[in-house]
Amino acid sequence: MKSIAALQAAVTAAAPFDGEPSDAELDAIEVESPLILAEVALLDAQIMTIDRTPSELDARRIRRARRRVLAARRDLANRTFVATVSGGAA
Repeated sequence: MKSIAALQAAVTAAAPFDGEPSDAELDAIEVESPLILAEVALLDAQIMTIDRTPSELDARRIRRARRRVLAARRDLANRTFVATVSGGAA
């Protein structure tokens, strides 16, 4: 049986992880937050109709939430594309 004690130092020698997100990760979350909120709203609308037949109001609420998700995805994709194109021009 091999001992892993000698290998443990090599594995734990990396920079310590403090458990907090970095500034770059926080910025990415902030950029994606409209999409996250839209997806949560869609999930809430869908959860409300799990145990019953959706009414016309429920169907409209789900459609609106889906449109918000699609719009947020479009905006995020356009923002990423613009940042990529303008970032490479310099």
